[in-house]
Amino acid sequence: MPQHPLKPLPLGAALLASSLTASPAFAQSAAPANTPTLGTVEVRDQVIGTDSKSTLKATETSIGKGKQALRDIPQSVTVMTERLLDDRNLDDFREVLRTTAGVTFQAGETGEEDIRLRGFSLGQAGDIYVDGMRDAPLIERDTFNLDRVEVLKGSASMLFGKGSTGGVVNQVSKQPFLMDQHEVNTTIGTGKEVRLTGDFNIKTGEDSALRINAMVQNADNKGATDNKRGIAPTYRWGIGLKDEFSVGLYYLETDGNPGYNHPWFQQSIGGGFNKIIESLPAENFYGLASDYNRTQTTAATFSHTHRFDQDSELKTTVRHGQYERELWASVIRFAGGTTFENLNPSTVITRTPKGRVGYSDLTQVQSDYSTAFDAMGMKHKLLAGVDFNYEHALRNQNFAGTASGLTTTVGTPNDGAWRADTRGDPALTHFDARTIGFYAQDTMALSEALKLVTGLRFDRFNASYTDPSGNHFSVSENLWSPRVGLLFQPSSTASYYASFGTSYNTSGDTYQYALGSFASGSNNAKNANTPPEKSRNFEIGAKWDLFENRALFGVAVFHSEKYNERNTDPDTAATQQLLSGKRFARGMEFNLAGRITPAWEIFYNHTWIPSARITQSNQTLAASGGGAQVQGDRPGLTPKHSASLWTAYRLTPSWRVGAGLNFRSEQSPEGARNVIADSFVTLDAMAEYVISDRHTLKLNVTNLTDKLYADGLYRGFYQPGAPRKVQLTLTSLF
Repeated sequence: MPQHPLKPLPLGAALLASSLTASPAFAQSAAPANTPTLGTVEVRDQVIGTDSKSTLKATETSIGKGKQALRDIPQSVTVMTERLLDDRNLDDFREVLRTTAGVTFQAGETGEEDIRLRGFSLGQAGDIYVDGMRDAPLIERDTFNLDRVEVLKGSASMLFGKGSTGGVVNQVSKQPFLMDQHEVNTTIGTGKEVRLTGDFNIKTGEDSALRINAMVQNADNKGATDNKRGIAPTYRWGIGLKDEFSVGLYYLETDGNPGYNHPWFQQSIGGGFNKIIESLPAENFYGLASDYNRTQTTAATFSHTHRFDQDSELKTTVRHGQYERELWASVIRFAGGTTFENLNPSTVITRTPKGRVGYSDLTQVQSDYSTAFDAMGMKHKLLAGVDFNYEHALRNQNFAGTASGLTTTVGTPNDGAWRADTRGDPALTHFDARTIGFYAQDTMALSEALKLVTGLRFDRFNASYTDPSGNHFSVSENLWSPRVGLLFQPSSTASYYASFGTSYNTSGDTYQYALGSFASGSNNAKNANTPPEKSRNFEIGAKWDLFENRALFGVAVFHSEKYNERNTDPDTAATQQLLSGKRFARGMEFNLAGRITPAWEIFYNHTWIPSARITQSNQTLAASGGGAQVQGDRPGLTPKHSASLWTAYRLTPSWRVGAGLNFRSEQSPEGARNVIADSFVTLDAMAEYVISDRHTLKLNVTNLTDKLYADGLYRGFYQPGAPRKVQLTLTSLF
């Protein structure tokens, strides 16, 4: 049967202008006079992607399974478009998360960050996705191949299976489209940074295109190196036809010897509480020259979309990825007897080795069906699907080796000291997990303005573990996840909603395990032999289109609760942990993105959590020694306020300026109830000059005041926020 294109999708001259000029802002009415005027062109592309390049406002998202309007999702969603990533030079994925309200970081002794959203863990980054499919945890990431980043806040297990209370983060990859368009960005910056990215889109036929994104980066900030290489080719054919196909490869390798965590001092502020005093400059590297953090990601993805008609399609995606991480680093501490008062350039710094290795193979198959139909006198939009995940992992969480004995002083960072690696081959724990899930969600139009959203998911989870001594353990779970929401949309510019959703965290997960998890001589691991934690999220909110539909504003009130959190059983002979803990976070979420005027753009995201509490715990003050949070405490890593602002203004056809801030109010580390880290604000600035209709020069300064602050927190130490950075970027299109 011959292929027939779907109804063509028109793209206006403004969108094409934004794609073909050096600055996406040329798409707006403030474009310079020498910008070529292009007529309206019709293409059959379903996902052009270039709107993300030209605006801070997103109107659609794929985080809710399939393409959906943001107004039709009854939860808070923050979308950071490519426009925002480019404006702020957010090249490292961690920096994207740091500019997202509600996100905090727990710093690990080897630099591993347990990401928190609304105060709840994302499972050491286990709730990060790529195009709706789970990404491997504890791996380095870069934004060179991203069209946008979507953050769904609140429980999401109905859509994604096992996951956190706080939400999920979805990275959306750039896709080929039916135009010839090429962009090269060259960046030089402080810390000896040189970064080169290329984005090449080639129309190869009437309905096919190839897109290649590539990146190379070298940086050395006083000994803390950050070198990357990446390439991501994607070929797409049948674009806009009944049967569309895509095949893509992704490769990223990173190699650096990062400066991780710094020790803090404490100053009494009364009431039994101490304030963290940061000390060492954030830009200094005190580790060994032989330290390293090396990761490698290799993934292949194939997808097929069959469109039955304008409203119905079936998309099937298959991905296989291999992920490797090897880390050997130094934990920085002051020598005994050091106080803030006697700290000086001669103060001795010790360097304790920490090492971890992890190798994972992850195979995923996902099939999603969407359709619209009439039944029982109502219009329905159905989403349904099945997904299968298989993961095989090898890990050693404690591969440090013997201490080197090499020390340095506060006044001699990056002293070049080096040690040989004599550790040999690591003893590895084997992990295998299989999950199959089925879900269905129906959006029913009860009236012209009122919609009811109902969904249910079932997952079958099986996992097994074998440690180097041959101890073996397996676990199986059957899990149900409901979701319900009510949408009231009295006009095309207003949407009001109320929703309820659940989530669960399986105890038997890859990254719960390390050597020593298994009881000596037995086949039992307490954390594996524990039922899943469960959570629920209630949310009421609204989303409005403002300023003649140039901007989208959303506000929500939420209550997120984990109601059977894992606690250690005080009975040391017990074979599992207790599910006796409870905690909640209650607050408001604000999102604003788009244009206030044709020349003035804004992105604002604010999370306010005035009330958060551990309502039930078996942890006592006597047992915690005044350290770990107990019942009645505010959970750690849950600041009352966190906000991110970016605004840009086109002064003239050639000049555009921008400014931003990141704010986080005071918070405590988890596990250190009597310690408080100060609030902080960091300022960013940008100036962009249009050299010609094909070349743009942009200057970025992040952390303008060179603020020293504690970003990631853990009991006893902190991860400093990035020091001031200056970058100059030349963008060329051809």
